Amino acid sequence: MAIDVRPAPGGRRHSFRVALRMARRDISRHRGRSLLIVLLIMVPVAGMSGAATLVQSMQETPAERIQHQLGDTQARFRNMHAYNADMVQDPVVETATGSRNYAPDPDFVPLDPKDAIPPGYRVLTESQLTLRVTVGAAEVPLMAKAVDALDPAFTGKYTLLDGRAPAASDEVLVSRGLLERFSLRLGDRLTTSEGTFTAVGKLRDATYSDGNAILFLKPGQQKVQEEATARGPAPETIYYLVGRDQVTWDQIRELNRVGVAVLSRSVALSPPPRNEAGDAPGTGYDSQLWGGYLAGGLIGALALLEVGLLAGAAFAVGAKRQVRELALLAATGAEAPTVRAVVTAGGLWLGTVAVASGALLGALAAAAVVAVGRHLGSVRFPGFHPDVLLIAAAMGMGLLACLLAAAVPAGQVARQAVLGALKSGRAPSAAQPWPARIGVLLLVVAVAALAAGTGLGLVGGDPDVLASRTPLVAGLLIGGAVLTAAALVLLTGGVVALLTARSGWLPLPARLAARDAARNRSRTVPAVAAIVAAATLAIAVMVVAASQFENARKTHPWSARANQAALPLAETGPLLADGAVAPARVVDPAAVTGALERALGTVEWTRVLASPVARNCNMRAGAVASSRPGDGNCLQYKLGVPSGNECPTTQRGLVLDAGDWRCQGSMLPLGISGQIPQLIVGGAEELEALLGRKPGREALEALAGGGVVVSNPVFVKDGQTLLQAYDLRQAVTRPDHRADFEVVSDESLPAVVESPEVPVPYYGVISAEAASRLGIKVEPAVLLIQLSGYPAVAELDKASAALAGIYETQPAALHVEAGADRDSTSLLWLLVGLSALITLSAAGITAGLALADARSDHMTLAGVGAPPRLRKSMAGAQSLMTAVLGTSLGLVAGVVPAVLVMAATRTLAAPVVPWLQLLALLVAVPLSGGGLAWLFTRARLPMSRRLGT
Repeated sequence: MAIDVRPAPGGRRHSFRVALRMARRDISRHRGRSLLIVLLIMVPVAGMSGAATLVQSMQETPAERIQHQLGDTQARFRNMHAYNADMVQDPVVETATGSRNYAPDPDFVPLDPKDAIPPGYRVLTESQLTLRVTVGAAEVPLMAKAVDALDPAFTGKYTLLDGRAPAASDEVLVSRGLLERFSLRLGDRLTTSEGTFTAVGKLRDATYSDGNAILFLKPGQQKVQEEATARGPAPETIYYLVGRDQVTWDQIRELNRVGVAVLSRSVALSPPPRNEAGDAPGTGYDSQLWGGYLAGGLIGALALLEVGLLAGAAFAVGAKRQVRELALLAATGAEAPTVRAVVTAGGLWLGTVAVASGALLGALAAAAVVAVGRHLGSVRFPGFHPDVLLIAAAMGMGLLACLLAAAVPAGQVARQAVLGALKSGRAPSAAQPWPARIGVLLLVVAVAALAAGTGLGLVGGDPDVLASRTPLVAGLLIGGAVLTAAALVLLTGGVVALLTARSGWLPLPARLAARDAARNRSRTVPAVAAIVAAATLAIAVMVVAASQFENARKTHPWSARANQAALPLAETGPLLADGAVAPARVVDPAAVTGALERALGTVEWTRVLASPVARNCNMRAGAVASSRPGDGNCLQYKLGVPSGNECPTTQRGLVLDAGDWRCQGSMLPLGISGQIPQLIVGGAEELEALLGRKPGREALEALAGGGVVVSNPVFVKDGQTLLQAYDLRQAVTRPDHRADFEVVSDESLPAVVESPEVPVPYYGVISAEAASRLGIKVEPAVLLIQLSGYPAVAELDKASAALAGIYETQPAALHVEAGADRDSTSLLWLLVGLSALITLSAAGITAGLALADARSDHMTLAGVGAPPRLRKSMAGAQSLMTAVLGTSLGLVAGVVPAVLVMAATRTLAAPVVPWLQLLALLVAVPLSGGGLAWLFTRARLPMSRRLGT
């Protein structure tokens, strides 16, 4: 009878069930190691799942926007603030507008939203006001709304949390933030600039967080300001339509042409297709933050790479403990795939538990954060939006990391000879050449990807073209960064062998550690690889953060020099109904200086800056313009950019090279200004206050000779600058579609460049004599204040209280220039600490696993009479060597891709490598790891019997 050697039906399924059963028993026997692996995989999966859920929960859906903005009403009408008939709103966010024509139309007269309401609706109004409340000596602004908030049509928009509805004419509803800000309770009275009111109910406005101080009046209640006055502009009124008829997109387009914006329930819930939306900006269509997801995916991938390698080290230790059991299984006839499946099945069990619990924990944590936030009245989370796709992706990445972590030691155990395994569980496996070969191949691919991404991001001078390449460049650079880390991980074994072969000159503990590392690569390589992944992630984050800090410093919009502030010396009212401006009130600079010196102890000096001032200027569209510089009140002055000094830009207005000298410095980009006047009339003292140093001799001579001391060389050519007068009433559109004013005269003047220490936004300084000769009307404009340091919040409150008695119609706040890098250095060192903690955690876990695996070697040393100090020193040397090698390779894998990424993005600042902080990380992690390993290694070991020897 012939023997049937064909595989039994269902044999593979049966063997896999055996593997699952054996893996489950091994997990139950080694609960500590199994729990460590579960936690290593669970934490990053929970973090990614929770982060993805929170990000999605911050995105307001159209249905939530309708509920929070409209309640049960059909639509709301409001002023669009358009300046021509071509503006188009977004279907969902009506305040977002777009157009192909940004030129102001002097003949365009917007329609009052009240007059655009179609018949057949009940109309509710909502007006936002600004009242004033006296707190101590200061008069602080208070936001108020005139709205019938408890109307049933506003269900979902306004919610009464406590108290009752107002019944008398002096009763109002208030927010929780108002009660807390003014230390009130329901039933207390609050005195404002428009009357004294009793708070009878606590109201929640779905569009504002409860922490905002808001007073809710009824329309027409008390003497609410209805028109513009010297105390503030007229309130804007929004009209809500209650009825059954829907407002369609076609109706909205017609209303946009007359300057009315509409939020419609039907349109927001069912937006028109893109081809029907016209020039709408599209904020209602693109709610996915792909850039954030891409960055989060990269961080998550590196984090899972790190914990996967840590889990791999734990699996390697477990596989060695299982080797005798698995060898017996092989001796009974089990094939290598079956032996390998036992360890891999352990990864499947633990990975499934880890990713399921991680996803559940992350989603529950996110739900708790959203629930607490909404309970506290925060509008940061409109709703709870778990993203099933992103959570499933995080679970898949975690499970894959766990399976790969188990696959490598499983393959090593399966390859061991049966007799060798039965003889000794300590038989080292022979080094295989394939990791190094794959590592070299991945390194070549990574270098190619990084070079291609950098080339596509840097080659070519047109930012419009480079912007279109952004997805491809990002994919290549991120892929190259991940492949670089993976390649160095695979090459770790060869690097370990290369370094340990030249360790004969080291002291005895270090020499023993090096030889042990070379002999037992199966525990050394996972330990080094895990530290490489952790260090790569930490160092890349540090380089990117340092580069962004430097870029923020160079692009910081300076309003003045550091610790300076400027206060106006005249109070001007808003535009009145007839287009005139309320009369100005002059402020005494000595009174302001005295008040600040009494309130603050850090005032070093003050200086009055004079400049051309526009007074009583009729700003209505179509007003007759002035044509002569000396005529008047509507003229301001700027410096023209000479031919050849223009900042090179593309057709879309993007800057070709942000590092070009023609695109940097004071008053660039053009039109950017701060607290300081654009053109200052004065002498050497004013110039020194602006520069932060003594002005040069040439600058003083230029002032004396009737010239201009210019802040930026871009405005000077051949020793001359062009002083241009422009009329504030004559708006024009530049060729780049930006708004500007018509130049009515220009004068060429001798100029000297004297740039301030930071790009303070002013054109230059001209003498009073030169201004008089040119017919420029000059008045004291601002008081420049220099403080010795940045004030605390309490000091700013004292300063506001001191200024309240001087500024009557317009309360002045002291806005002190903080500078660009006041906190960046401390934040960078905080990143160093966090990075060191992450890397040290990886080093500690791998060191503990390696010491557990090397326990028998330490017992052998103790058996031959080695002193405890030698064994402790050897353990410390092992951890030190592993950490030094891992952080060094991580430095290469983290710095190079991060520098290339920052270079390819073409920020204003060049990529910055924080060498001091990196050196601290490279020194702190190995020394701390070695010291902790020496400290926690037991001096005396218990007696035990070694099997198989």
